[in-house]
Amino acid sequence: MRILNSVVLLDPVKGGGVAERTYQMSKAFAESGADVSVITTDLGLSAERISSLGKVKVVALPVWLERFYVVRFSWARLKRLVNDADIIHLMGHWNMINVLLYFLAKLAQKPYVICPAGELILFGRSTFIKRIFNLLIGYRIVQGASAHVAVTPDECPIYGTYGISRDRVSVIPNGINPAEFISDRPEAFRRRHGLGNAPFVLFVGRLNPIKGPDLLLTAFISIADKLPDYHLVFAGPDGGLQDELQRIVMQHGLAHRIHFVGFISGDEKSDAYHAADLLVIPSRHEAMSIVVLEAGICGTPVLITDRCGFDEVASIAGGRVVSADSEAIAAGLCEMLAVRSNLLIMGSALKNLVQQNYSWHLIGQRYLALFDDITRIAKKRIVD
Repeated sequence: MRILNSVVLLDPVKGGGVAERTYQMSKAFAESGADVSVITTDLGLSAERISSLGKVKVVALPVWLERFYVVRFSWARLKRLVNDADIIHLMGHWNMINVLLYFLAKLAQKPYVICPAGELILFGRSTFIKRIFNLLIGYRIVQGASAHVAVTPDECPIYGTYGISRDRVSVIPNGINPAEFISDRPEAFRRRHGLGNAPFVLFVGRLNPIKGPDLLLTAFISIADKLPDYHLVFAGPDGGLQDELQRIVMQHGLAHRIHFVGFISGDEKSDAYHAADLLVIPSRHEAMSIVVLEAGICGTPVLITDRCGFDEVASIAGGRVVSADSEAIAAGLCEMLAVRSNLLIMGSALKNLVQQNYSWHLIGQRYLALFDDITRIAKKRIVD
């Protein structure tokens, strides 16, 4: 099978969970024997990242206007990519690449699948522009897809606002590659960032309002006196909030307990999960947090908000789910950190869940089964 994946960013720093999902699924498809190409932008895309994809072919379009990811492209080249594919998989929603591939897929009568990964909802900046985008082309892209993928069941009702009924949506969650989280050197992470032997709470993600680091900071400050031994570590690139967060930390005299370590990846990220007592994901909106799975495979329990699309964490006692406000997060921290031995039990439960259900080896097969069904139907229509 020849698969063409599209995503705006394949860069792990700026691309976040959508980039990671595309990266991992592309590798999983290729390892299963599929011929896989990924079309993306060249923003932040390194030769090392491309090389790590192995047999996956990467087509990186140069960006002309970064604010809206307007790309320079060759129509003939894109047409060849679409014509050579059996199926096209569109990640995200608000982007020019999806628009181009939509028109070319229609022209070539090629089936395409869409996975917005949480982007269908009008959230964040430029909501007026997003409304115009939907009126002009967005609704048609969603409605014209041969299949619709949701990352969590919570996305299904959002598809309904685009005219897609629940029975037309396939829920295929995020996954991870367990082999990438073998490194277990907590002392190396502690030494590198001057943490000593102090227990700490970890945040991994962009320092951006949608990820809620301000909610976590407010919560931690409010209970800092109750948990005098604990530190807080923010690991992730600046998404517009870092200066303000650091100003608040200095204002409260907590710079010795609250650390900003920047973007981490590879073995260092694995070491951080193994070193942390607890991962907190205070998101205001999230399709399904990949870092929950990353922490889980390392045996680290999580405290997440009910906007993360992974309430299963609470049902299997792998952590706690709270509302997306600082008071609820503070209460959750106090409850979970009250008895450290309980954290080991929760971490073990979460690890078992991730191992059994969320490896890309398993999830990739679900995708490929969906693609098989779609291409078989498409070929039958051509013959008829």
